[in-house]
Amino acid sequence: MSFTIGIRREDKNKWERRVSITPEHVNELKEKHDVNTIVQPSEIRIFKEEEYKKNGATISEDLADANVIFAVKEIPSSFFQKNKTYVFFSHTIKGQDYNMPMLKKMMELGCNLIDYEKIADEKGRRLVFFGRYAGIAGMIDTLWAFGKRLEWKGIKTPFSEIKKTIEYNSLEDAKNHIRYIGQQIKEEGIPEQLAPIVIGFAGYGHVSSGAQEILDVLPVEEIGPGQLEAIHDHHAEGVVYKVVFKEEDMVEPVSSESKFNLQEYYKKPHLYRSIFPQYIRRLSVLMNCIYWDERYPRLFTKDFLEENFTGLMKLQVVGDISIDINGAIEFTEKSTMPDSPVYVYNPVRRDVIDGYKGKGVIVMAVDNLPCELPKESSIAFSNSLINFVPSIAKADYNVDFQMLKLPEEIKKAVILYHGKLTPEYQYIKEFL
Repeated sequence: MSFTIGIRREDKNKWERRVSITPEHVNELKEKHDVNTIVQPSEIRIFKEEEYKKNGATISEDLADANVIFAVKEIPSSFFQKNKTYVFFSHTIKGQDYNMPMLKKMMELGCNLIDYEKIADEKGRRLVFFGRYAGIAGMIDTLWAFGKRLEWKGIKTPFSEIKKTIEYNSLEDAKNHIRYIGQQIKEEGIPEQLAPIVIGFAGYGHVSSGAQEILDVLPVEEIGPGQLEAIHDHHAEGVVYKVVFKEEDMVEPVSSESKFNLQEYYKKPHLYRSIFPQYIRRLSVLMNCIYWDERYPRLFTKDFLEENFTGLMKLQVVGDISIDINGAIEFTEKSTMPDSPVYVYNPVRRDVIDGYKGKGVIVMAVDNLPCELPKESSIAFSNSLINFVPSIAKADYNVDFQMLKLPEEIKKAVILYHGKLTPEYQYIKEFL
């Protein structure tokens, strides 16, 4: 018996050129697992239709014959078909209101939904993700913004030569150029009015690792949060300082009698408060790479920024890779696009102006960063997904959920089954 999957065309915006499954893996599915693939045509996809055809795919607008349909981003409600299985980033697990109509439509049609974001191992570590590439692209765009901001302020530095991610031909091209910039920093040093340049990372997961991967191409010296004050007065020449903040650095128990406990913080965040503001005045750039929802304290509030902002404030740019609107970074007012990745938040007027000019702090908030490196990110994603695809394609979705035979990592990611929320996701009802 042969099985058929579909690969949907991405059409959220002109920048979305990624795929969930590469042509090479389409060939592997056909040759090793007897799984055929139908690919919707696309004029912008990073892999051409000819590449898919050569690897055994059928190109067709109609995906009706596919048992399971794979996509990357959200799918328009008009696309869904009755009782089908869909695998994509649904952005529904926090009850995101903008995607509740889509979820309702899937429920009405009795669809099954598997969300990549919830595919995880027994320790809850995500197995299928674009996070590293979000970090990589976000760091490049943030360094570009840092250079442009300093240039606008009349401070010429090697950072002003860095380009936006989409202006590089490849990740290798970007790294080579940033390595060249790093050599200039090492030889020329940092202007005295900027030194020390300190780039802080909130979080240490896949996203943070990707961002650090780019920063580490520069001459970097890593310090701990407790060293920020010391290096303010005694810093080395020709280096950029990096500091990574973990949970215990960012929050403390509300009760003075309690000690920090990571599992307690995850489960009962209301027992903790933010202590992050103590670091902000020593940072040149802040990269926000943490998971956040409204149960958790914010890293950075509008009130704090207004109370502490002066024209001489050290912080120039916040690279908000997590992009929770008015979330951990409360003044992340909106998301941006790759060709115009930043805006300036004015803490007094509490408004934003697109670009890097004007009074305030720059926010980099591209909400779809991996699409800026579509080929590299698609290959890495497909590599992480491919081992699960045959099981997803061949599962019998007619049985009761308890009898559904899927790898445990995938079964935990089934949000809807036969149009109903599965036991682990019943909480989403309150958002519907």
